[in-house]
Amino acid sequence: MSKGLKKMLYPVKKLAKIAGVSVRALHHYDRIGLLKPAVRTKAGYRLYGEKEMLRLQQILFYKELEFSLREIHEILDDPDFNLVRALKSHKRSLHAKQDQIDRLLVTIDKTIQQLKKGEIMLRPEDLYEGLSKDTAEAYRQEAAEKYSQEAVEKSEEELMKLGADGFKQLKAEFDESFKRLFSLMSENPESDAVQAEIATHYRIIRQFWGTTNAAGKQAEAYAGLGQLYVSDDRYTQIDGNPQPRFAEFLSKAMAYFAKTQLS
Repeated sequence: MSKGLKKMLYPVKKLAKIAGVSVRALHHYDRIGLLKPAVRTKAGYRLYGEKEMLRLQQILFYKELEFSLREIHEILDDPDFNLVRALKSHKRSLHAKQDQIDRLLVTIDKTIQQLKKGEIMLRPEDLYEGLSKDTAEAYRQEAAEKYSQEAVEKSEEELMKLGADGFKQLKAEFDESFKRLFSLMSENPESDAVQAEIATHYRIIRQFWGTTNAAGKQAEAYAGLGQLYVSDDRYTQIDGNPQPRFAEFLSKAMAYFAKTQLS
């Protein structure tokens, strides 16, 4: 600020207007010792200078980050408080908040587009359509134990964004890929034809996991899914019949894909 601006003193109403806060709030900050005026005239008027304006800026920054007034008071009155360091910290926090807002805006835009198209939004229970409530909950619990509750919720959240039609299409793609892999069962799991179809299977699985755009290729998780196919025949049944040979074939093909394409 210029020397002229440094010498300027603002009455409480003017400061309130500049900062976008209420006069009542400034009076309260004065009462609790959080923001004292630079000068109090004989008539009792409060006047604020540059130092008080900078302190008010900090108060408002910390309030935006949801600190209590008591916590803000302790931070600003700490002998080690450094204004430049605090501003850099605020900048990092605001960037993080901006990233979160950007993600929320993308989600809202997708929802708006789905509603405009007349797409029916999915409910969590729609993800387990065709299964009894007990069976669906058992599957969900098993997945949470194997991968984590957070991973299950992330998967469900991403799948619900697809809408009813999108989720139906994804399931159809998975079924078709499974049928093509079943038809290739007599082939070498490492052959080009099998590996090309496994690549499609991998892409679909990443969509089911809700990690299509996540960093990392999840090689270990994908190979682990292949082992699950062998140990639990519920996942490789065809027309309700267990297919242990198909499960072994899938597991070998997936392990090879993870080793050669994802590692």
